Amino acid sequence: MSHGSPGLSHKNRKFSAMKMTALEMISMKVIALKTPAMKMPAVKVPAMKMPAVKVPARNMKSLHFLSGQPIMLVALLAFCLFIYGCGPGDAPGGNDSMGPDAAGRPAGEILGDELLSGEVAVLVTNARIVDGTGSEARKGEVLIENGRIAAVYFDDSGTPDEQPGDHQGGNDRPQRHDLAERPGLYRIDAGGMVLAPGFIDAHAHGNPLSTPEFDNFLHMGVTTISLGQDGRSPEDGPVAAWMDRVDALGTGVHILHFIGHGTVRERAGAPPVTGLEPGILQQMQQIIDDAMRDGSFGLSTGTEYSPGYHADAGELAAIARPVAGHGGLVMSHIRSEDDDLVEAAIEELIEQGRRSGAHVHVSHIKIVYGKGEARAEEVLAVLHRARDEGVEITADLYPYAASFTGIGIVFPDWAMPPNDFDSVRTHRRDDLREFLRERVMLRNGPEATLFGTAPWAGMTLAEVADSLGRPFEDVLIDDIPPGSASAAYFVMDEDVVRRLLLDPLVMVSSDGSPTMRHPRGYGSFAKIIRQYVMEEEVLSLEEAVRKMTGLTASTLGLDDKEQVAVPRGLIREGFAADLVVFDPVAVRDRATFEEPHRLAEGMSWVFVDGVPVIAEGVRQPVNPAGVIRRQSTGNSQ
Repeated sequence: MSHGSPGLSHKNRKFSAMKMTALEMISMKVIALKTPAMKMPAVKVPAMKMPAVKVPARNMKSLHFLSGQPIMLVALLAFCLFIYGCGPGDAPGGNDSMGPDAAGRPAGEILGDELLSGEVAVLVTNARIVDGTGSEARKGEVLIENGRIAAVYFDDSGTPDEQPGDHQGGNDRPQRHDLAERPGLYRIDAGGMVLAPGFIDAHAHGNPLSTPEFDNFLHMGVTTISLGQDGRSPEDGPVAAWMDRVDALGTGVHILHFIGHGTVRERAGAPPVTGLEPGILQQMQQIIDDAMRDGSFGLSTGTEYSPGYHADAGELAAIARPVAGHGGLVMSHIRSEDDDLVEAAIEELIEQGRRSGAHVHVSHIKIVYGKGEARAEEVLAVLHRARDEGVEITADLYPYAASFTGIGIVFPDWAMPPNDFDSVRTHRRDDLREFLRERVMLRNGPEATLFGTAPWAGMTLAEVADSLGRPFEDVLIDDIPPGSASAAYFVMDEDVVRRLLLDPLVMVSSDGSPTMRHPRGYGSFAKIIRQYVMEEEVLSLEEAVRKMTGLTASTLGLDDKEQVAVPRGLIREGFAADLVVFDPVAVRDRATFEEPHRLAEGMSWVFVDGVPVIAEGVRQPVNPAGVIRRQSTGNSQ
């Protein structure tokens, strides 16, 4: 959806209406009769499991006194039908907690249809608020209204401290003491669990037109993802048209669009060569400028892939200038992540930022076959020196020691397009065999390549070679050439991953998708909490949340009202109500390389624009999100 207004355009047509059964009505009326003083039941997290229409166990207990008393049951049913049949204001006890609201609708429906539409105000109480800034957690409450955070109340102060939200100091800010008497307010008792901003994935993959639900991300607590990465973006024409198609469908998570350099090259008719004509470069700049005006957040490059690796320094600077002019971001899968080349590749990106003035960003920073914390610190020093020199540069990382990409990553440039592979295979086979043998062994051998594409899915390169009875280099040349398969490559060192993650410039990403055969698409954010916060204790919960929310939001411009219609990424008044409620102890990444599509667990509630897309751990039948359009802050250069 376009976020040009606080309205939630998808909600009324994208959720499945869930009607209450007569038994649920009876159960809720019994509770109302037993607790007449309540304006609205203080719903603990284990309360109603939407969208299931079974009577919750706690409500069944309320009906035990009816066992063996059919006359009383019938009488109570008749009473309930009378109550639900009354017009506005006519029902006995119409002002009670479970009576009709001002519009005459039974309050029970608020727990289904209206709650999923975002029309009901929600108060999350008894929460451990981790606000996304890295500040220490504080106990308090958050009021959600009209898709936004309407108020934040901390128990140690009663007011939000230093909060720049829309209501700060205003007369229309809801007062905490008034909420106890407020009718129609849905209350969630977090029971001391963490309440944090919805996580933001700086680098993700997927097709919202084919898998709009994005359940894998939601179950990790992710409410916003960035698509169009590594130099490839999904549109085949104007970006605005693609955005409109996604909005019309509706998605489970918010989508940020980056236009891909390779996609731009192809749309401009650029040949796969180095040194493009000025006219082609101007066409590319215009395509990028149009995308930025349509709402893209920036440009992605993949200079390790075709056609991106043909770009020289002049081309990279030229394509970054319109991004800089609009205040956007250049995200790069750099030219090489290998241990002996990674610094040079980062320096190339830094030079792109220096010459264009753009904020540049290293996607999924890693050091392939590099070892040890000291090696990680050497690479990080390159980023920090650049920042000291005035170049704005950041990076993201996924918490796994295995990458995932096409098998072409192990082949030499001279065997890749625009060169003809069949010709190389015929005329330079010995050279190619030698290169592949050395390259694969440098990357921890054929046992460290695990295929994710049929018919080899789940097999290592060594296993495939054994099954065919041929050397692995010949198998690659004859059976699994470039473009034919993707694989996970176990080529990273855990100590390097950990040290990179701890750097304050590095945020969390997944580099995953709903369909990719790598656990990172289903586990990354949960793994951060489970492994690095709870088990190893190398990150505080507050710092981990900052790396998954506030840091990413500020890097992308999501927390800036000049760049987006509704800011998000922090728990602040006036920010979008993208929120997660979870017990850190219960968070688990369940996906493995053998079973990469197992959903994470531990997210009790996930709100997207104030709509509970996950309630008590159960995915709800609603996709309230769409494309967030970035507002240009300047002119192209």
